[in-house]
Amino acid sequence: MRRVLALSAIPLLAAVAVAGCGSSSSSSSASGSSSTANQSVAVSGTFDKSPTVKIPHVNAGSNLVTKTLIKGSGTKLTTADSLVGNFVLYDWSGSTPKLLGSTFSSGGPTLFSGQMLPGLESALIGQKVGSRVLAVIPPKDGFGTSGNSQIGVKPTDTLVFVVDMLSTIPNTQGATGSAVSTGGGSLPTVTETAGKPATIKVPSANPPKSLTVKTLVKGSGSKVAKGDYVIVQYTGVIWKNGKTPTPFDSSWSRSEPFAFNIGAGQVVPGWDKGLVGQSVGSRVMLVIPPADGYGSAGAPSAGITGKDTLVFSVDVLATYAPTK
Repeated sequence: MRRVLALSAIPLLAAVAVAGCGSSSSSSSASGSSSTANQSVAVSGTFDKSPTVKIPHVNAGSNLVTKTLIKGSGTKLTTADSLVGNFVLYDWSGSTPKLLGSTFSSGGPTLFSGQMLPGLESALIGQKVGSRVLAVIPPKDGFGTSGNSQIGVKPTDTLVFVVDMLSTIPNTQGATGSAVSTGGGSLPTVTETAGKPATIKVPSANPPKSLTVKTLVKGSGSKVAKGDYVIVQYTGVIWKNGKTPTPFDSSWSRSEPFAFNIGAGQVVPGWDKGLVGQSVGSRVMLVIPPADGYGSAGAPSAGITGKDTLVFSVDVLATYAPTK
């Protein structure tokens, strides 16, 4: 499991968007007769509304095609950023295109972070927020010779993405509010260095038996509500009396934020309970007993037993309400 934090898979479309593999390519447009079909993919509709996509019922070409359909005027996406966006995704297999899914109709946007598919990266890097981008991605710029059996994409299939770029988040962004505490006393003490995993020193005492939430930095943004799509940075350690444990997981170590739908069982229960009501820009310490963590089974791959209490420092970067 890539992130030990997750209890269940992050929505499939998000995984497709960022699960980069295959060979890289510097091509950003197509040329020659073999790409005629790819160039003829047509998209209509307005920004941030589900687009109408027309894919010809012929075999796809072999070249990468990218087009800026709507040109935005916001911040330019760089390789040092993550992108929040909505998208539709089609699998173009032989002469038959098939919709794999759409975030426009699934309740909210997704976070493009980490290693994107090569063709998607070529399409999006350098584009500005507010843009709608088309990417017709042949196998060599997508999932390569392996395809993606999880979602039914064969090694010979072409992918068609339409992405609406909503916002960018620097991969080094953390809490932006006012510091109010570092913890301490009967709770751990949290020390943050910009862009690095938090240092969490555990006191020489037994952990609390119930979920404990402590605001360390108070943000001034919107409050997290159940059902929101929440973007965070975090560091997690196992409570060890009087120690400064090595993190078992941290988004900072990957240089990419983490996103999830709160209240949907995509993270440990302590997150779903403890982050609701927190403001964007805040840093929150969560002390999570086993019942609100990984339960009696623990998480052996991370060295977490069924008796371990967990401590997280979580920076709340952004929230997006579900689509209605």
